[in-house]
Amino acid sequence: MTQKLISNTILTFFLLGAVMSQAQEKRKFKIHTVAFYNVENLFDTINDPNKNDEASPMMKLKTNLSGVYKKKIQNMAMVISQIGAKESKNSPAIIGLSEVENRVVVEDLANDPELYSKDYGVIHFDSPDERGIDVALMYQKALFTPLSSSTHELKLIDDAKGTRDYTRDQLLVSGYLEGDLIHVIVNHWPSRSGGEEKSRSKREAAATLNKHLIDSLQSNDPYAKIFSLGDFNDNPGNDSVKKILKAVEDKELVGLKGIYNPMESIYKTGVGTNAYKGVWFLFDQILISKPLLDDDYSSFKFYKAGIFNAPYLINKKGPYKGFPFRSFTYNDGFIGGFSDHLPVYVHLIKEVN
Repeated sequence: MTQKLISNTILTFFLLGAVMSQAQEKRKFKIHTVAFYNVENLFDTINDPNKNDEASPMMKLKTNLSGVYKKKIQNMAMVISQIGAKESKNSPAIIGLSEVENRVVVEDLANDPELYSKDYGVIHFDSPDERGIDVALMYQKALFTPLSSSTHELKLIDDAKGTRDYTRDQLLVSGYLEGDLIHVIVNHWPSRSGGEEKSRSKREAAATLNKHLIDSLQSNDPYAKIFSLGDFNDNPGNDSVKKILKAVEDKELVGLKGIYNPMESIYKTGVGTNAYKGVWFLFDQILISKPLLDDDYSSFKFYKAGIFNAPYLINKKGPYKGFPFRSFTYNDGFIGGFSDHLPVYVHLIKEVN
């Protein structure tokens, strides 16, 4: 091959590479965020005789309840406005919430100046929880159109007392995210009060209910696009998640009706969303079904998962330094923070013309 021919060949490959690079640069992508946030005792200042709200940190305050409530709402709204925004340039299209007292507090949150322009809709049902807390869903009306919503009761019996143990319902919402039919289950499983082992069966019962909901959706449509998200009060490796829900860490090993847990690999790096006695836990998780991993079944595809851990959400001093900067403590009441949990999110991506 002559030197001139070699030079022309190199030039051809260079030009072809440049053209391909320019074509890739012209490709446009849209990113939406689906998130979850345990907002730590978001109660109003009104005593509800039908709820055990007197035990809430908000109601235990002696003065400036309205000022504290306003600040709590502002803090939560600021956080939500920023979850995933670095990549999506928007607040979450959909966000599940836990530890809300009622629909009113969620509407106050949605109407805060930080979020008002996003025009969030609210889906909420009252739960029979003994602490008076519920789960809820907020969604941007311009992006998500709900078709149906239902609440699913978790019936537990206290073995020692033989009486009903009241906890949070699971919320199921189905609707269209810009043309894609999706299903979102919002969870807040029973706590580890009394010890992890003693309370384990309650979370496994919650996982069984969650699996039943997922199976029902997949029975109607094997390609159902499902998010199961919430505060599970268990880590990704616990039996409730691994054995009952059968959540898988490796995307390549997820079967058609399988569940992928992007939070498991994050947990293995040593980070978490909440802490107890100086130890991190990753109780807040977002699980997704197989079709959300595949372009063939969904216009939106899973892109990445993360924990939103902006510096202002972390304590800078004191005994809780390095851990979530919470709103309330037992000794000091409201301390001006945010939540004892960090929010989690997933990004969905699709190519647009």
